[in-house]
Amino acid sequence: MRAARRTRTEVATAPAEPIRLDFGCGPHKREGFTGVDQSPFVGVDVVCNLASDRWPWADGTVAEGHASHFLEHLTATERVHFWNELHRVLAPGGSCQIIVPHWASNRAYGDPTHQWPPVSEMAFYYISKDWRAANAPHTDAAWNPTGFSCDFEATWGYSMRPDLLSRNAEYQQFALANHKDAAMDLIATVRKKG
Repeated sequence: MRAARRTRTEVATAPAEPIRLDFGCGPHKREGFTGVDQSPFVGVDVVCNLASDRWPWADGTVAEGHASHFLEHLTATERVHFWNELHRVLAPGGSCQIIVPHWASNRAYGDPTHQWPPVSEMAFYYISKDWRAANAPHTDAAWNPTGFSCDFEATWGYSMRPDLLSRNAEYQQFALANHKDAAMDLIATVRKKG
């Protein structure tokens, strides 16, 4: 019996490294990430205006993103652009960690380059297509040419003042709901649906 003959040559190739982007990294790029900023700081790999330009990555090619203390520097309209472009470039199931000053912290208001409104938990509802359809259809690109076209699921938590970390969970929840400056940062993970 004769062995089957190969009709083509198979070449083993190493998988490409996943694209991991640190948005608005400034001079402090996260290790293992490609640094992206509008200013050519030391450590920035890609200079790009993330607030208004089409990003230079192809659709669905980015595995992971990170944006620490960046989103609050964008206007409300620029944030919509950021979310739509992030959705375009992320692979299905791809994620991005977003860290912003908590809206009830002095950290949200001290920097004069922070834009209004501060980023709050409510902002993460608007990046879900199903939530927009049920609650805010006027913000969706289907009805508003400058609206959201993205679809993410989001989870979030908080970094708290160090003096509250030793308190019990019930007290921490009370402080988050009732005390200014209890939370320092809002830390969210968004994942592209689909």
